[in-house]
Amino acid sequence: MSETVAEVGEFRLIERFTRHFTTTDAVELGPGDDAAVVAAPDGRVVACTDMLVDGRHFRRDWCSAADVGHRAAAANFADIAAMGARPTALLAAVSAPQDTPAEWLDGLASGLAAEAAGVGAAVVGGDTTRGPQLTVTVTALGDLEGRAPVTRSGARPGDVLALAGRIGWAAGGLHVLSRGFRSPGALVGAYRRPQPPYGAGRDAALMGAHAMIDVSDGLLADVGHLAEASGVAVDVDTAAFDVPEQMANAAEALGADSLTWLLSGGEDHALAAAFPPEVILPEGWRRIGTVGEGAGVTVDGGAWTGPAGWDHFKEAQ
Repeated sequence: MSETVAEVGEFRLIERFTRHFTTTDAVELGPGDDAAVVAAPDGRVVACTDMLVDGRHFRRDWCSAADVGHRAAAANFADIAAMGARPTALLAAVSAPQDTPAEWLDGLASGLAAEAAGVGAAVVGGDTTRGPQLTVTVTALGDLEGRAPVTRSGARPGDVLALAGRIGWAAGGLHVLSRGFRSPGALVGAYRRPQPPYGAGRDAALMGAHAMIDVSDGLLADVGHLAEASGVAVDVDTAAFDVPEQMANAAEALGADSLTWLLSGGEDHALAAAFPPEVILPEGWRRIGTVGEGAGVTVDGGAWTGPAGWDHFKEAQ
């Protein structure tokens, strides 16, 4: 029988949690003191935070603890990448009921550490506490390396809208899981462990991207945020998207629409950016639309009547 977090106790739990973490050259002082010390040679720190709540953002019968760790880290590192920055460090806080198996937190820590290591970052600290619902809160830090941040507000009429990374896969996986299935594995795996194109954010910044955003809530919803912040209109060209065979087959079997997954599905953490029209897009980026005068988002030149993306404060999506 696995020990619970109550049986292990706070300090031994922290010891178990932090033993999964390694360090990097950017970390001057890691876990174990009152606070960590992370180098910031640029003189500025890019910071973001995200919260995952059991039953709302993940389900333990759908995702392993390590999966949740990967997902939590990926959501934050993608936001760092969307600013054109390089991820450097991660902090994680966990609130858990007393009967939570301690080994679940071991798995969570291993997932956080593995995702951080994959981008050259380190988990440098956090907190644990007792609470009625399992909740994971993660904060990521990043380094701009001397560049200006790429914000949502810089898109200009005439720009090219481009995308790096995949979309629709996690939405398909969520649909599969919600119907009680576990295959196709490629879709389910995409939901459990996103694969954001972290390096594409830095590449976009170096190539002069005017604006950029992490596609976390759905392409149309997030491009809509970029359009609103920039005071422009965006048109998405559906001819730019190829529907993978696995996605098309799963959508047909489930009575779903693969185009809706592509346009409104979140949690793949692709990056969308507006580039000057004369720029040759960096490797991994592809043109998916245009930026023009006006406001709002259209699809193939007209209004989109389907869902645009996720809203955390609406019950039905």
